[in-house]
Amino acid sequence: MTKLGRRDLLTGTALLLVGSRVPRAREVEGQLPWRPGSPSAPRPVQPGRWEFFSAAEAAAVGAIADRLIPPDPVTLGGKDAGCVVFIDRQLAGGYGSREGLYVRGPFHKGAKSQGPQSPQTPRDLYRSGLLALDRYCRSGKLGGAEDNIFVQLTAEQQDEVLQGLESATVQLEGVEGPTFFEQILKDVQQGFFADPIYGGNHDMCGWKMIGFPGARYDYTDWVGRHNERYPHPPVSIAGRDDWNSHQS
Repeated sequence: MTKLGRRDLLTGTALLLVGSRVPRAREVEGQLPWRPGSPSAPRPVQPGRWEFFSAAEAAAVGAIADRLIPPDPVTLGGKDAGCVVFIDRQLAGGYGSREGLYVRGPFHKGAKSQGPQSPQTPRDLYRSGLLALDRYCRSGKLGGAEDNIFVQLTAEQQDEVLQGLESATVQLEGVEGPTFFEQILKDVQQGFFADPIYGGNHDMCGWKMIGFPGARYDYTDWVGRHNERYPHPPVSIAGRDDWNSHQS
């Protein structure tokens, strides 16, 4: 596993998402604003044919997601939580091409606080990064047999590779390891905690784990009730079948 612990990774991301913009999935349809449970609710993203990833790329991202957020007896891991579906749909949409962002040069390596300074879009980074990762794993540099792709490595070897990418001790051909690691880490985190309409956070598992109530319309009854566990199940932007029985 990487330097981040599971609990630190997930709780830190939950705070991050409160103040950040979750990329928009182009498959979310419907007129805004909408009312929960009404016919105007958006159509949730459903698993199906990959729109950006190849099958091999999706398998690699799924294996990475499960090392960044491993499953346990209580909560799904990154793969089963739908993080790969979330990332695939985002890369196929405007997020993948940096739609709406300034993407012209000059390009200089800046401070981390300045954000991405690369001419590569997220699509470019994933495509080149996954290809370079595949070549590295097949090279036999991990002490095992050659021609083992990432998904065929042991969990310990996968962690070794991810730790190496994070610390820059693993060198990928033509790709900065830390940049690739940070991109996929951020996207897996967002997929685990974003509203389920975007394809991740299956069954709101991420929200249930941290006790986040979701997109409820009214919290006035709970504003002054500190250090008390919220008893109702979380609610997606699209509502839920038992919405009417959990409005308080």
